[in-house]
Amino acid sequence: MSNIDQELLKIYTSKSQADKAISSLKGLLLGIQSDEEVNEKEINELRKWATEHKLLINRNPFNEFMTIIEETISNKIPPKETIEDLFWLCQKYESDNYYYNAVTSDLQTLQGICHGILSDGEITDKEIFELNTWLSENEHLNTYYPYDEIRSLILSVLSDNKIDEEERIVLKAYFKQFVKLQDSEVQKQIEKETSDIAISGLCTREPNVDFQGKTFCITGVLKRGNRETLQNQIKSLGGIPTDSVTKKTDYLIVGDNGNPAWAFSCYGRKVEKALSLRKDGHTIIMIHEFDFSDIIDDLI
Repeated sequence: MSNIDQELLKIYTSKSQADKAISSLKGLLLGIQSDEEVNEKEINELRKWATEHKLLINRNPFNEFMTIIEETISNKIPPKETIEDLFWLCQKYESDNYYYNAVTSDLQTLQGICHGILSDGEITDKEIFELNTWLSENEHLNTYYPYDEIRSLILSVLSDNKIDEEERIVLKAYFKQFVKLQDSEVQKQIEKETSDIAISGLCTREPNVDFQGKTFCITGVLKRGNRETLQNQIKSLGGIPTDSVTKKTDYLIVGDNGNPAWAFSCYGRKVEKALSLRKDGHTIIMIHEFDFSDIIDDLI
């Protein structure tokens, strides 16, 4: 690789890191202010975020971000004002960025929101409802990981219009999979609270299914009918049933398996493979068999 190519790669990588960091910060700020209160633990997490990204400090607008955060802490500027100033800077950066990728940025923002919600170790009702509002306003992210899994989980939590402590723990267990908290004490607290919760993957709720020319794989024991019947129904609607999960798989139908916690978790080898492929950028939609059967019933 020539020196020119190396320099171009360095510039591109640095730009990509800056974009990702700012999208994550934007989400972090949204998450922190979602309950309309900003506490000391949340400001501390924000400061640690700044320390984590100190290598970008000489790039605009990072030097401004760092200055605002430090002035807030040293001069006791109202935290709410700080959050608003930082969020304004994030929006300004996006509007001035010709290479801004909306979908990628929105997904990074979503992860940042979960980071902000988790930053003080507590998840309140208001934070959950605010997250649900954001998810509803960003349905263009449907089929993208982790949007569809988070939306599925939030819909499950809110389905009975009440949020209990076990559901909060499940949310913490899911968020911690892709949120790296800088505050080690809060991180330890969450690890302890969620030690008995296993989250493998989440089935998409209210999925939009396109059959024509799409590839379907089935896993687990079906409660409604049998696998052969379902495969024939998929064929009759123009779909292609297969026995294994590959990069060409569009939908994975997950059998109930008698697991009462299916709304939160889908287990199995094929699910593990699907999750791995999804995280590598392949769009594979996981659907619980009951939801899929309802779709089939409406079409046949």
